Amino acid sequence: MKKLLLMFIILSLPVLASCQQGVPNGLLPLSPVEDCAVGTLEGGWVCIWADEFDGDEIDSEKWNFQTGGGGWGNNELQYYRPENATVSDGRLIITAKKESHMGRQYTSARMTTKYRGDWQYMRIQVSAKMPGGRGTWPAIWMMPTMNVYGGWPNSGEIDILEYVGYDPDKIHTAIHTQKFNHKIGTHLFYTKTLADVETTFHVYEMIWSPGRLEMRVNDELFGVFAYTPVFNQEVPYHAAFPFDQLFYLILNVAIGGDWGGREGVDDNMFPTSMEVEYVRVYQLDYATLDKETPSTPANIQLAQLPNTLFWTPSTDDVGVEKYAIYVDGDFRQYASLNQARLIGLNVGQTYSIQIQAVDFVGRRSGKSDSFLLTIV
Repeated sequence: MKKLLLMFIILSLPVLASCQQGVPNGLLPLSPVEDCAVGTLEGGWVCIWADEFDGDEIDSEKWNFQTGGGGWGNNELQYYRPENATVSDGRLIITAKKESHMGRQYTSARMTTKYRGDWQYMRIQVSAKMPGGRGTWPAIWMMPTMNVYGGWPNSGEIDILEYVGYDPDKIHTAIHTQKFNHKIGTHLFYTKTLADVETTFHVYEMIWSPGRLEMRVNDELFGVFAYTPVFNQEVPYHAAFPFDQLFYLILNVAIGGDWGGREGVDDNMFPTSMEVEYVRVYQLDYATLDKETPSTPANIQLAQLPNTLFWTPSTDDVGVEKYAIYVDGDFRQYASLNQARLIGLNVGQTYSIQIQAVDFVGRRSGKSDSFLLTIV
């Protein structure tokens, strides 16, 4: 519990520390957690959560287990149970087995950090080795903690890594949202050929900033998902890119299913395991890094969606966290990305709209030129 309390205090500093001189909203510099083997990375990234798997059992202060069968929405064949996950020789081992349990013919494990590790805008590294065999479907992925925009897919899904055993040495990354998801054939994804996925540890990484998810393997970029309002004018930004809320990590090995079982399951491969050397989560030390005020938003335009505006994103030395929207000079709402839909205003009335960028330490740009919006 002491480690968990320490983690909570560190993550809560932006809220709790409100009066430090010289930083607009009182952010204190971050300190890395003690159990992270690499506490800081170049560029001001500080480790805020980690599991190096250096004990002899799963750390219950960091991980939950999801249990059960039922297909998990993908017609999967396994029953998830905690017994299939162990820690040995500095590694987490999730093992899929051919065995009957609770009406299922296979068992495996599915672990999450929900309510033990929930993050927004961060960098995550997972060093892992994939299980082999036709029918395996391991994944390193993230789901929203609170489902701010509703159930799947409206609040999003981030697949940092997926691998299917029948198609060896190819890794995949994808996102799923209301507008872009595999159920309607529109999901966005990248595939990369990578040798020795099943025999060598590779570092799978995501760098998450407002409006952008950058995927890497062994420090090599292989996929970018970025929000562009001009291409998504017909929907609210969260229908296309709802990644402005807390997400938690999931590690699991599925058997069969709509994708993993496309070519059947080889029962001769069992047992087969995904091994993980470490999980490390980093956050930018905004209090130390951010020295400049964001640029003023510009080029406000009317979108296709009624009563919706978008604009050229502001620039900042570290990044813009959100935008403040003003109506006739009064603050109205925040927008996480450079698009906003105005609701609750009088139909037929024309309002003067201004926008202001806010960075991660609370510095505010100047207000944009006024844009006259007539509500329809």
